[in-house]
Amino acid sequence: MITLITNIKELLQVRETTIEKVSGAEMATLPTIKNAFLVLEDNLIADFGSMENLPEINPDKVIDATGKVILPSWCDSHTHIVYAGNREQEFVDRINGLTYEEIANRGGGILNSAKKLNETSEDEIYEQSKLRLEEVMHLGTGAVEIKSGYGLTIEGELKMLRVIKKLAENYPISIKATFLGAHAFPTHYKENTDGYIDEIISKMIPEIAKNKLADYVDVFCESGYFSVEETEKIMQAGIDYGLKPKIHVNQFNSIGGIQAGVKFKARSVDHLEIMNPEDIEALKDSETMPVALPSCSYFLSIPYTPAREMIKAGLPLALATDFNPGSTPSGNMNFVVATACIKMKMTPEEAINAATINGAYAMGLSETHGSITKGKKANLIVTKPISSYYQIPYAFASNLIESVFLEGKILE
Repeated sequence: MITLITNIKELLQVRETTIEKVSGAEMATLPTIKNAFLVLEDNLIADFGSMENLPEINPDKVIDATGKVILPSWCDSHTHIVYAGNREQEFVDRINGLTYEEIANRGGGILNSAKKLNETSEDEIYEQSKLRLEEVMHLGTGAVEIKSGYGLTIEGELKMLRVIKKLAENYPISIKATFLGAHAFPTHYKENTDGYIDEIISKMIPEIAKNKLADYVDVFCESGYFSVEETEKIMQAGIDYGLKPKIHVNQFNSIGGIQAGVKFKARSVDHLEIMNPEDIEALKDSETMPVALPSCSYFLSIPYTPAREMIKAGLPLALATDFNPGSTPSGNMNFVVATACIKMKMTPEEAINAATINGAYAMGLSETHGSITKGKKANLIVTKPISSYYQIPYAFASNLIESVFLEGKILE
């Protein structure tokens, strides 16, 4: 099946050859072709260029994209889409003056979600989660990472990871699974934290690896949650079983989690609302992708990741949603891109790079996703007719997407 898209107003994120990521000053450059064509063959990008160089081909389908911008689908490298119920009462509690930490200390937060998860059947969790996945696909996301972490028991964590696996099998979106048993300490281990860490290392990780249910291992490295030493222990256990680390760090405090992530060659370190100069220094020339989650900052009214300082220091940066029931009940990457521009002072070019090619890197998908490159997945966003791609972050509350292609087919 050959699809030819013609008269594209502007084709964004065009890369002749695959690149892993863009860093520092390079992030301000977004290669584009105006008045472009794009050829899709089955589920892959086959060719592209300017209309004046359109070769003679016999497509099965021709789409006229006059006035429309096309870019690679968003790569959302940090979500918690699989969960049960919601936490809207906590949302109102925060309006009434309670902090995120105070709610957690009262048995709310992650422990609230864990209680609901463990009380809900696997089939019901799948039914709830697939609706969220379908929603983000229609909002332009073509690759997504989904974490466990609301089970906090071996049965609950396995249940979540099986749901993630089933979603990956049933939908045309690329999904990476992350084991996040170290999300919080369950109530029955509050006085025996070493016991829970031992359960993660000696029981959960071996069982998850045996069943091939995860690609990555994650830890919430934060004051009141998992220490740097505990984080390192869990990362090493994951590595021993073939799970690469990607970790939550620096959401509320800088305690050395970034340095630990770099030391263990974590694929990414995520959140980064609080960044010291030594944290930025530690990330230089590393394999680790810093990931900002601006809609979490928006929803919790906490600081935003200091993107300008990080980019000025030569670092790469990815953007993700953190879609979860407590601190970011939204998987809208368009809003993330807009918020990065509005609140983090990223340029549209930087934000689009962060949400495509760098997001793909943060999931280990640079070879197949994140740019318009021959041989990559035909996962695309086609906008409505717009004046320029600047309108994507500018019109921050408007849905400017006309259609989404996943695996070369228009999403119905």
